[in-house]
Amino acid sequence: MTMPPILRRTGASTLHLLLACGALAMAGCSTPGSTRTSGDRDVFGSTRITEHRGHDDLLTAGLGLDGLRAMTPPAFADAAAPTPAELRRRALWANWRGIADMAPGGGYGNLYGSTVAVPGREFSTFATVPGANQPHRVLVQVPDAFDLERRCVVVTAASGSRGVYGAIAVAGAWGLPKGCAVAHTDKGAGTDYFDLDSGQGVRLDGTVGTVADGLAFAPGAPAGARGVAFKHAHSGDNPEADWGRHVKQAAQFALQSLGTAFPQAAPFTFDNTRVIAVGISNGGGAVLRAAELEGDWLDAVVAGEPNVLVEGHGSRALYDYTTEAALLMPCALLHPSLAPLPQPPMTAQVAPLWAAQCATLQKAGLVEGADTTAQAASAYQRLHDAGWTDEALRAGALSAGFDLWRSVAATYASAYTRAALGPSPCGYTFAAVDATGKPRAATTVERAAWWSDASGIPPGAGVQAIPPAGSNPMTDLQCLRALWTDANDARAAKLRQGVAQTRAGMPRAGLPVVVVHGTSDGLIPMAFTSVPYVAGAKASGRDVRFWQVRNAQHFDGFLGLPDYAARYVPLLPYVYAALDRVQAHLDGNGPLPADAVIATVPRGAGNALEARHLAMPAE
Repeated sequence: MTMPPILRRTGASTLHLLLACGALAMAGCSTPGSTRTSGDRDVFGSTRITEHRGHDDLLTAGLGLDGLRAMTPPAFADAAAPTPAELRRRALWANWRGIADMAPGGGYGNLYGSTVAVPGREFSTFATVPGANQPHRVLVQVPDAFDLERRCVVVTAASGSRGVYGAIAVAGAWGLPKGCAVAHTDKGAGTDYFDLDSGQGVRLDGTVGTVADGLAFAPGAPAGARGVAFKHAHSGDNPEADWGRHVKQAAQFALQSLGTAFPQAAPFTFDNTRVIAVGISNGGGAVLRAAELEGDWLDAVVAGEPNVLVEGHGSRALYDYTTEAALLMPCALLHPSLAPLPQPPMTAQVAPLWAAQCATLQKAGLVEGADTTAQAASAYQRLHDAGWTDEALRAGALSAGFDLWRSVAATYASAYTRAALGPSPCGYTFAAVDATGKPRAATTVERAAWWSDASGIPPGAGVQAIPPAGSNPMTDLQCLRALWTDANDARAAKLRQGVAQTRAGMPRAGLPVVVVHGTSDGLIPMAFTSVPYVAGAKASGRDVRFWQVRNAQHFDGFLGLPDYAARYVPLLPYVYAALDRVQAHLDGNGPLPADAVIATVPRGAGNALEARHLAMPAE
């Protein structure tokens, strides 16, 4: 499929056509899609089409760079009943800020990236993977300037467990200004929370409704169920096992949507439309899973900091190293060889808690030593022996400080064991809480903002993870770790089976793939993910290129913190640059990028990011 541009052209002139639903599209309308079927189940539901022009647009909902930099989210006129347009604007604000460094001096908008207004239309629906209990969202953004002479779709998946706009700063910022349609999926996770107390969830347009309204996630709660359910943990599916299929369905929906948008230029097919897949983090893992699917439907893949598991070559499962880090990293971070850690004020605040965890680990026989210094040395050595580098450990300080590892582990334990509703394998539930930390019913205002404000995994947006009664933090973590290490636990066997279903294969032969990863990634260390994937792919004769970016960690959004900004460079510029090189190669204008270890230069405290800091490869 990597044919010269002339073979990608249809000869059709650029058309500016009105949608069949006309002016009603401003508020959103539903039309029956030309439904594809698999077995006896529809793949796509009805399609909602909206227009975004004038004070609104596809990329930033009219906020622009200044609006995205605002420290407070766009307000709702009625906090209890926000409109679909208000929810969309706020979701875009939240997802931009969660992924990109929008801080002044960080380089976004002037050194790399774009927030230019892109008018156009959005097509959204629910899609179903055969055998899944719950649908996933797919959404296609079609710019008015879509280039019918060079048909292009950029397909992407949300990072982390984010909602359907979770890759807007990755795929949207690159593809939309270039006249490409951008197809998104939440890959079976997302922010479609369900309130068990009120029996309400999220409709296609982001507003709150009941099961009768047709929801993005309706868990079939038993009578008397309380708290909050969310799709990644409680769908009864193992969504990660289907990430590649989610991505392909998003691409299929893009072709269908383009046929609706430009009927006189139809059909849009994988043979006459270029499709490039891009994603970061879990989204990076998703596009690599798409790369292994049969069929000549993808032209190229760019995966940034991917969460990917392969057979051999030192690859480790996310659940394995996450639960290991949850137990040992807080203590290991007190080792003097890692000092000074990023964000000294936060480090000083949590250091006493980390010292207490060292002592508890020693009592449990998980580290050795008579005092905190010796215990930290023991934890540090255990992590080193397991493959953690000093770079990854330092950058992981923020995840340890926020107790992020516990939240990830509790969610993935439910997903891998397909636990559905009820307590997770280690007893966690989820709910809003009162001032004393006790579960309570969510308010109307809280429910209304979940879809736009949440990140897909509590805590956040007013929802907290609730440990089982009578437990303590260390026993909770030991329970989560035992689900990986205890060979005699039936729950552990089920979890390992679920993890095995997520293992990636090699990309299709001849498919160009570029992997970009920061050497300082402390959340998804490249030693456990990208390095084994690239090694396996090259051993299999696949065309995979690898950029290793020095001084880049996992979260560009954390670069708004002064000490992170001083130490680390953003990863997004390299993802965009890889996309540029791939596009040029597909156009016949240059080779694929060569493997590179990119020697970046930290900008230091108080300095603006400059091109010299990025040290972008020349070829």
